[in-house]
Amino acid sequence: MVEYLGLGGDDLVVEAASNDGSLLKCYRDEGVRTLGVEPARNIAAIARGEGIETIDEFFNVETARRVRTSHGPAAAVVGNNVLAHVDDTQGFLAGFKTLLSEEGMGITEAPYLREFVDRLEYDTVYHEHLCYFSVTTLARLCESVGLTIQRVDHVPVHGGSLRMYAGHVERYADHADAVKRLIEEEHAAGLSEFGTYERFAAGVKANREALRGLLTELKNGGHTVAGYGAPAKGNTLLNYCGIDANLVEYTVDRSPKKVGLMTPGMHIPVVDADALLKRQPDYTLLLAWNFADEIMKQQQAYRDAGGRFIVPIPEPKVIE
Repeated sequence: MVEYLGLGGDDLVVEAASNDGSLLKCYRDEGVRTLGVEPARNIAAIARGEGIETIDEFFNVETARRVRTSHGPAAAVVGNNVLAHVDDTQGFLAGFKTLLSEEGMGITEAPYLREFVDRLEYDTVYHEHLCYFSVTTLARLCESVGLTIQRVDHVPVHGGSLRMYAGHVERYADHADAVKRLIEEEHAAGLSEFGTYERFAAGVKANREALRGLLTELKNGGHTVAGYGAPAKGNTLLNYCGIDANLVEYTVDRSPKKVGLMTPGMHIPVVDADALLKRQPDYTLLLAWNFADEIMKQQQAYRDAGGRFIVPIPEPKVIE
């Protein structure tokens, strides 16, 4: 990013929803000025303790104006995996517009609607995610605040995400040709047609029946089934599908903050990840399926001992 934007020691990078400053440390280490904007005071304090200047506020137009006054215009304003959580998306991007220098770029990352639909990723729908974005909708949103999209990258995070680079319409009069082609592809794929989402809904219902059917069949056959992970998305799947401890006896997780608790709604016990190899369930439902490759590598000993994983999305699939 430093190379792409040509950032130097006089340039400022501001991150909205900067968390503990992990990303900004990378810019700092490259000699770039940084500022975090993080509304959680305890997390902002951690960032400051690591030497990352951080203000504990929500990012919006008013915050952007104050930052521009106190720190000057930003060569880049970054917001990774936050736009989908924002109530006022237009106001959020208007803050980018307000803060950016003449040639600056606003960079934001969000789960991609097309892959969400194509892969039937309904479990990513939960309370924190208020919006789901296509390139088409991002383009309209940017136009409404005086920005145009100059680049879109596809990244594998969250089952498929978009990283958007947008600049002032006064500097970049129109969306880049590559962006326009993506918009045309989305229209051809039916992302602007209501029927696409009716078919998606039908697919979601079919997935629930297939997954419950598989787990019930395994349970009736005397097999033991556990889960892997206790992510927010996993709880959407468990609750929508009605999967409780009668079908999945427990789920394992590497986070000590989750171990010893129960999953919300379905009340499945969460135990330490080491239990997978110790207890050796016949099957393990991957609730954190978006990290399937990584998890299965970590749990190779479990697989070598005969354990099998179940990937639930887009259709239930047993991995030997």
